Amino acid sequence: MSGSARSPRGQTPHAPKESAPLSNAGGARMPRRPRELGTPQSPADYFGAELRAFREAAGLSRPQLADQLGYTAQWIGQIEQRKSTPSEEFARDCDTFFTTNGTFHRLWEWLKHLGQLQLLPPGFPDFVDREAEAIVMYMFEAMAVTGLFQTREYAYEVLKAGRTPEAIEQLVVTRMSRQGILTSEDPPRVVVVFDEGAIRRPIGGAELMRHQVGHLIALAERPAITMQIVPQSRGAYAGLPGAFTLLGFRSSPDVAYIEGHVGGQLIDHSETVREYALRFDLIRGAAMSADESLKTLHGILESL
Repeated sequence: MSGSARSPRGQTPHAPKESAPLSNAGGARMPRRPRELGTPQSPADYFGAELRAFREAAGLSRPQLADQLGYTAQWIGQIEQRKSTPSEEFARDCDTFFTTNGTFHRLWEWLKHLGQLQLLPPGFPDFVDREAEAIVMYMFEAMAVTGLFQTREYAYEVLKAGRTPEAIEQLVVTRMSRQGILTSEDPPRVVVVFDEGAIRRPIGGAELMRHQVGHLIALAERPAITMQIVPQSRGAYAGLPGAFTLLGFRSSPDVAYIEGHVGGQLIDHSETVREYALRFDLIRGAAMSADESLKTLHGILESL
């Protein structure tokens, strides 16, 4: 639980508490019932609605539930009124208290996943889904190390411009989780070609770049990965228009993916995909061999 919403267990939270129910005798005022918020429109809305429903079914006021769980009544109210996002710990505590067999935690996972998708550029979530299914990948990158091959520190530097720390962290986590396909029991066959400038571009300082280039060397030595570099001395070649990725599948047509500044496009038109495949062959023809490329990576590492 982050922030000051939680109090130590067994102690009364310091937030003001709601009044206990009073009778109408003597003109005493009844406590105001929380206003109705209408139909839930998001996972956070649904979490809050379910929390309120379980609390009221248990005959508990917000302060009473807060006392039981070790949180403040204000925190409970903010979750129910959809003004705050629940933490994973809070979701687990609700499951334990209400004996809901993981219901609140599943809602929290749904909320977290949707939040990550909303941060991704348009078109990219579809690509991520297809990427996880691919058995072969052909990638070309001209400006920076491609996301699947980035270290966490490098990814942070690449993603941080114009974003809040929370948004950056969520995007980095998503990027790192994608890399699990490279270490799975049956990883896809990957052929990646970098423009040499993409690897030499100084991002985040010399120490970060040493770590990143060392990571590329380790990846290049894996049997399922072929890594090649187009030398800076090459001049004009077929990759100058920009980066793209081709994905091949066991039982569905190949697709191509291109990414721009504010979104990406997944292409499944067969003739267009074939044009990208031809372009990739031309780019590979301009690149050094895998062995020469590995030597170049070692040379870059020594120069940092």
